[in-house]
Amino acid sequence: MALKCGIVGLPNVGKSTLFNCISSGKAQSANFPFCTIEPNIGSTMVPDKRLDVLTEICKPQRSIPATVEIVDIAGLVKGASRGEGLGNQFLANIRECDAILHVLRCFDDGNIIHVDGSVDPVRDKEVIDLELQLKDLETVENRLAKVQKQAQVGADKNARKLCELLLRYKDALDKGKCCRTVVPENAEEEQMARELFLLTNKPVMYVCNVDEASAKNGNAYVDAVREAVREENAEILVIAAKTESDIAEFEDYEEKQMFLEEMGLEEPGVVRLIQSAYNLLGLQTFFTAGADECRAWTIRKGDKAPRAAGVIHTDFERGFIRAEVIKYEDFVSLKSESACRAAGKLGIEGKDYVVRDGDIMHFLFNV
Repeated sequence: MALKCGIVGLPNVGKSTLFNCISSGKAQSANFPFCTIEPNIGSTMVPDKRLDVLTEICKPQRSIPATVEIVDIAGLVKGASRGEGLGNQFLANIRECDAILHVLRCFDDGNIIHVDGSVDPVRDKEVIDLELQLKDLETVENRLAKVQKQAQVGADKNARKLCELLLRYKDALDKGKCCRTVVPENAEEEQMARELFLLTNKPVMYVCNVDEASAKNGNAYVDAVREAVREENAEILVIAAKTESDIAEFEDYEEKQMFLEEMGLEEPGVVRLIQSAYNLLGLQTFFTAGADECRAWTIRKGDKAPRAAGVIHTDFERGFIRAEVIKYEDFVSLKSESACRAAGKLGIEGKDYVVRDGDIMHFLFNV
């Protein structure tokens, strides 16, 4: 499963600059509203030093990291849910994203236009929240109109359950709350919720775009955002997108590290962003390693061995027999699968095995 994140925010807050920092795509970035017209889609590798170590040990023909897909849409404005601006027509592009990166402008610069005339990230957050809520309310009400009839005229238990969930979402949205404040009561409701693709039901990370001087410790704008979202189940990341864009241009590793040290940072903000996104979504990584290929795979924490096998290929999950598992630390210490097997460090696990972060796995299956 490749992680997919959608970037939202007002125009001119640094969305496209951030997109260009973290993705292989190149979005237009300019000092005027709606310079992004078509949605931009790019991807980036998930940085993981463990894959580098495995590649050095195995010396495979190819090494393949996990990837993150990034979708950058036009800036949203007040009234976007009713068709104002350009953002509304692209909201469908982020419906199937796993998480939302909400970019907030937390810097002063008289040369960069703000659509509302002043910098206020908390106000900006509320504008975007409202537009996403209104769009979700439209979705919920349209679905309710269909499902309520099914629930009333027939004995469709699923329709009744979905109707009850939709009514709870409608109640929350009518009160100005996001759908993620409604907690599904069981696994069945969780599945129904996922299939609705509601925008405000997605995990959100607030990306505070600051100036270079505030990249390490933030500023008063960031403090205001922290206070505003402290009761939300959300991640906050402070990043200087323009500076990150400059860092990304460095091809020499030592020059890049020197630049980061001067800023008081240990690693680029985009690395922290991806790591935070993994944490927000409860994701982890397992590996396959051998002479042909070393590869990182993304799964959810708590997934069992058959589900992990299915990430590689659906046939692996359908015909799962067992998994051979080596802990990352043991593989690095003993340097090969055969050595781990000889030392009794290779475990044979069945369908109830809960995969751990960093596991090196080989699956046996029959279809």
